[in-house]
Amino acid sequence: MKTMTCRQLGGPCDLTHRGDTADDVIKAQDRHLKEAVKAGDATHQEARDAMKGRWRHPRQSMSWYHDVKASFAGLSES
Repeated sequence: MKTMTCRQLGGPCDLTHRGDTADDVIKAQDRHLKEAVKAGDATHQEARDAMKGRWRHPRQSMSWYHDVKASFAGLSES
């Protein structure tokens, strides 16, 4: 299992997400951003909007996805 932070995934905070794959942490980040914005945390709004855009336009967002996957692959197991 590996760990990435909200900030490493383009967000504004250091909340950690753990997963066996990059997709696991990306999905955790998506849930975190959705919950933070729903709770009124405006600091996460920009990252939430970017994440929503990536889900809506996955082909255009492939460079971000490949960068996250490469970063995840370079992490050590925790």
